[in-house]
Amino acid sequence: MLSPGFLQQTVRAMSRCAASRQAGVLFDVDGVLVRGGSVIPAARRAFRKLLDRNNNFLLPVVFVTNAGNCLQQHKADQLSHVLGVQIAPEQVMLSHSPLQMLRSFHNKCVLVSGQGPVMDIAKNLGFNNIVSIEQLREQHPLLDMVDHNRRPKLPRSLECCPFLPAIVLFGEPIRWETNLQLLVDVLLTDGRPGRSYGPLLSTQLPVLACNMDLMWMAEAPSPRFGHGMFLLCLEAVYRKLTGRELQYQCLLGKPSLLTYQYAEHLLRLQNHNTKLSTIYAIGDNLMTDIYGANMYNQHLLQQHAAKATSKMVATATRSQQMATPPEDLVSDAANCHSILVCTGVYNPHSPLTSNQSSDVTETVFHGHRDFLLDSGLTEASHVVEDVEAAVDLLLQQEASKL
Repeated sequence: MLSPGFLQQTVRAMSRCAASRQAGVLFDVDGVLVRGGSVIPAARRAFRKLLDRNNNFLLPVVFVTNAGNCLQQHKADQLSHVLGVQIAPEQVMLSHSPLQMLRSFHNKCVLVSGQGPVMDIAKNLGFNNIVSIEQLREQHPLLDMVDHNRRPKLPRSLECCPFLPAIVLFGEPIRWETNLQLLVDVLLTDGRPGRSYGPLLSTQLPVLACNMDLMWMAEAPSPRFGHGMFLLCLEAVYRKLTGRELQYQCLLGKPSLLTYQYAEHLLRLQNHNTKLSTIYAIGDNLMTDIYGANMYNQHLLQQHAAKATSKMVATATRSQQMATPPEDLVSDAANCHSILVCTGVYNPHSPLTSNQSSDVTETVFHGHRDFLLDSGLTEASHVVEDVEAAVDLLLQQEASKL
């Protein structure tokens, strides 16, 4: 922990240079700042160190969470309350936030899966024609047959469900069996779930999935299933029925490249649209926060090298389609440093969450199927006790540059 005297000197020095801020910070939320509904004590102390005497942030800050079951404003209000710091909605990035940039889907009729105000979330992102899983179930009640108590008792006159040319998966749903069944129905009928399954086509409906977290940390002593676990189930069902792998048009949320490009975009807006030299990414999950930050750092280094050689930049994904950003997203930072905290999913004593070495094998890889296993990408630049120690570290590193 930084001494009070050194911290005061650091804050004064960085305040003098605020007009030319060269670093930005990405904070994960669950397991770093909060555990369920409870704030981690180190978080409040950390953020007091990030403010100047006018309660303005010394550095551009964006909260990057893989959660996606609420609106941006709600998450900003929630963070402001638990941290005791005023957080603007523009500083909050949910797993689905980059969907604002995928405008080619905004006028298509999309089926949305998740929980919370999914219709409002979709509208807020720019989608104009939306059908929820619950609406689809109401229009086709005979499709949902697992729960006998929910089966229709009498014949019903049905609305005509529109053609569904795309699927958006916001996060883990409440009724997995209903969502798995109806999503597969839409996929195997090419967007017309009122019909029987037809022959498999050469192309599959676009699926846009947000939040690949296999696990996340709440109040329970061990990590809980995340949306990545639901995606794993959907992929297994689709493969079992068709013999094919489910294809994604894009995967969003950490560790996706598009997520980090959008996060840098938000940091740059706070920095008066001036590019940043360094990004610090603080998280508790090796397979999302650390893997993603390291992959983005790799991408930045390759991109800068490619500018001189005009070569294509490769990333650690199986699908280049997923790694292709909209033209208005640019990666300008020089590097991205990953900082791992020990207050969430990562536990140095747990065999499930602590393996960072070459001993990692495909059998214990907790990342998503479409991201290549690279043990080097799960090695954090720094491992610290908590978020306060992470902030002390980055302030010290930035002060040494002044």
